[in-house]
Amino acid sequence: MEYDGFRVVVDLGYGTFPRLLEHCGGGPRVDAVVITHEHPDHCADLSALGRALYFAEERGERVPLYCTPGVVGRVQAMEPTEDLGEVFEVFELPGRYQVGPLRLDAELLPHHVPHAGVRLSAEGFTVAYSGDAGAAPVLGELAAGADVFVAGATLQGEGRDPLLMSAVEAGEWAARAGVKRLVVSHFWPGSDRGRSVAEARSRFEGEVIAAEEGMVVALGPGPGPNAVGSGGE
Repeated sequence: MEYDGFRVVVDLGYGTFPRLLEHCGGGPRVDAVVITHEHPDHCADLSALGRALYFAEERGERVPLYCTPGVVGRVQAMEPTEDLGEVFEVFELPGRYQVGPLRLDAELLPHHVPHAGVRLSAEGFTVAYSGDAGAAPVLGELAAGADVFVAGATLQGEGRDPLLMSAVEAGEWAARAGVKRLVVSHFWPGSDRGRSVAEARSRFEGEVIAAEEGMVVALGPGPGPNAVGSGGE
């Protein structure tokens, strides 16, 4: 997400680092990183970003990294010889932080490992992100009135799993929270994204979009070019 030139990247799963380079004009310039949990499909390419920062000609100041317990250990195990602490300054989630011009609010959501849903806000807009956790009442607070709610919609159909959300549940929570736009994401490989959109729309009357690789969504008023990009997982 970019706001007035400030760049924060949320979750770096498989294959997201090359797309990040495209958004950043060929260099890994990011101002902050947020990782919701330690599963590799959400943090594997944090290793790639760390290596790029570690071996840069000019390393500069450490990049703030906001993450749940377990993330640093999981990623560090991939590259034990390059200390992540040399390029990232770690702040633990859940919590509330001022991240440059953005306000970060993070709360625990149910999942297989510690997982934080996040809300990023600034003057003029709010983006909420569920990751791939299950639903919980606090999700309504995180997503309340958000301009964009990026929600995991891993499951399809009416089945419920306390640790994962379905497209139907994503639509239900978008409606409860009164969000303006819902972006469903976190699809199993080969799943019908059109079906996920239709199921979310059955519960939410606002705009519903399926995350796609390289997609950019404008976020609304503010002092500079504001956008959120998607790896389209």
